[in-house]
Amino acid sequence: MERAQVAERAQALVPRCYVAIGGRGPEDVVADSRGRVLTGVEDGRILRLDGLADPATARVEVLAETGGRPLGLELLADDTLLVCDAELGLLRVDVTNGVVRILADSVAGERLRFCSNAVALADGSVYFTVSSRRYPLDQWIGDIVEHAGTGRLLRLAPGSETPEVVLDGLQFANGLAPSADESFLVVAETGAYRLTRHWLTGPKAGRSEPFVENLPGMPDNIWRARPDGPVWVSLAGPRVPPLDLLHRANPAVRRAAARAALRAPFRPTGTIGVLAVDDHGETVHHLTRRHSGFKMVTSVCEAAGHLVLGSLWERGVALCEPPAPK
Repeated sequence: MERAQVAERAQALVPRCYVAIGGRGPEDVVADSRGRVLTGVEDGRILRLDGLADPATARVEVLAETGGRPLGLELLADDTLLVCDAELGLLRVDVTNGVVRILADSVAGERLRFCSNAVALADGSVYFTVSSRRYPLDQWIGDIVEHAGTGRLLRLAPGSETPEVVLDGLQFANGLAPSADESFLVVAETGAYRLTRHWLTGPKAGRSEPFVENLPGMPDNIWRARPDGPVWVSLAGPRVPPLDLLHRANPAVRRAAARAALRAPFRPTGTIGVLAVDDHGETVHHLTRRHSGFKMVTSVCEAAGHLVLGSLWERGVALCEPPAPK
């Protein structure tokens, strides 16, 4: 059955407070088992936010500095952190001493840039996305407008230093999460308003198919706290009908529009949203807010009784009321 629409009626995304973190652009947020939130900011620092149960006394701790621009994060069981750095590639960071190690910085002789999100599976393999092979992070809007489809899903096998290309031609490949049994991966394609399923095991192993299509916004980072929980999907911006029309135009028109978009100042809208979906692609929660003071939600996680929102645009994180369990 085609899952073409998010059927659940949207509920209000209710803000509780804003927590400044002393840096711009907490693009991804992930929570550890103690309710602390880790994020990376524009100047290359990896931060940990503690004490969010009482936001007024929350503390911000610097764990490491990558020297690049950290985006997607993945916590591992051994006190290390996988970091997708838009400038340096795939990194491993020891959060106890701040040591940064490059796991991969090229694929098939091509320098890795704009790594976006990563997951580690039980067999020791690491999958990660590259959003664009044509545009760097500071020109991300060019890729969205041109709709060139140069995003990738890559795999780094255990003990290997050379990633392999698993999927190519993705529309701004972004967030990544495994199914509960690790039989497939969910990949966010920001430029196509969809989540794609890539099968890892079973009769469809190696094949990909739409998982949830026609999302109400552009999916960015996605996050799963535990196998029996839903996949949370951040929506970085609402659908823009003129952009939908442009994506159907010929490549020359899209390239010209992309050049114009790069020259124009970008201002995010005031509409924000997040989704939670299960392993069947069914919507568990859909939360949204119009006229929000917090702009461009690029990540979401659950921590210390809150929904925590990250943003490429903001200088802090937003804490929101979590939805009632179902």
